[in-house]
Amino acid sequence: MSISAHAEESEHPRKARRPWRRTKIAVGIVVAVAAVIAIIGSLTPWPSAMLIRAVFTKGGDETAAEMDKHVPDTKLTEQLDVAYGDAGADTTMDVFTPASATGPLPTVVWIHGGAWISGAKENVDPYLRILAAEGFTTIAVNYTIGPEGVYPLAVHQLNDALAYIDEHADELGVDADQIVLAGDSAGAQLASQMATLITSTAYAEIMDITPAIAAEQLVATVLNCGVYDLAALARLDGIAGWGFKSAMWAYSGTKTWAEDSTGATMSTVDWVTKDFPTTYISGGNGDGLTWLQSIPMAQRLDELGVDVTTRFWPAPHEPQLPHEYQFHLDLPDAQTALQQTIEFLNAHTTR
Repeated sequence: MSISAHAEESEHPRKARRPWRRTKIAVGIVVAVAAVIAIIGSLTPWPSAMLIRAVFTKGGDETAAEMDKHVPDTKLTEQLDVAYGDAGADTTMDVFTPASATGPLPTVVWIHGGAWISGAKENVDPYLRILAAEGFTTIAVNYTIGPEGVYPLAVHQLNDALAYIDEHADELGVDADQIVLAGDSAGAQLASQMATLITSTAYAEIMDITPAIAAEQLVATVLNCGVYDLAALARLDGIAGWGFKSAMWAYSGTKTWAEDSTGATMSTVDWVTKDFPTTYISGGNGDGLTWLQSIPMAQRLDELGVDVTTRFWPAPHEPQLPHEYQFHLDLPDAQTALQQTIEFLNAHTTR
């Protein structure tokens, strides 16, 4: 064998080994990056919260655009970005009233969702324009989301918002004796929490918050796709479990939220009383929170003797209705829920 032939043969193993070395380097880099991400993720909720927020923000914008198509031509008076506190955009509200109104109207105060770490009042503005066209004053309220704000900051801010609405009722077109608290997803949890605060002295004392309005002023609640039992939430696993646990860590400021006062006081299913206002509660059959949260909450209210109107769908219903289905107004079932919501509001308010 010639020297050149021997050299050519000896080069082949080296050439074969090079791609494998590059692969090992690439795998090593991926593992190192994953390890860094895991370490950071174990120390702070920020990376996970920002990822979840990005996904929710995209979905919220798309859903708002879908609702926009269904807003009627009814002329409204709009007061946007009304400041109720001193935390900038976090403490603002949007107010919608029929332009034809000649006096104060029953008022729906809506708290937006977003897993407590995303969302804004603009996400629900189209829905509130639809409700305002039915003869209500409707108000979408912002609050500081996590991790920028830590629980119970949002509860205090929402109490401040109610104080502002009560104090400025005339200029906002609000009948302060006919307030409906409403919310979706995390906003439904907050709406139920505010309603519990207003109607239960024992709960207000535990929270160390003086309610801004009296129980007599709160005539109803509207709760869509909400969370009311944090212990049940803590038992979730998989992607959903990771998402909720990450969100709650960001919102509460602690990994031990399920074991301390945060989880306990947010679990309104354990605090509601017979004095809780008449309630409309709904969730889609394709939303796990319906079976884990909304139906048990409706059952608890019914046990207490609270007047409850439900809009739940049979388990095999098609199409499977997702979380926040009520906002997907291209769906006939969402239109059904909207009409039932309007009927509920008409039945429990007077004009």
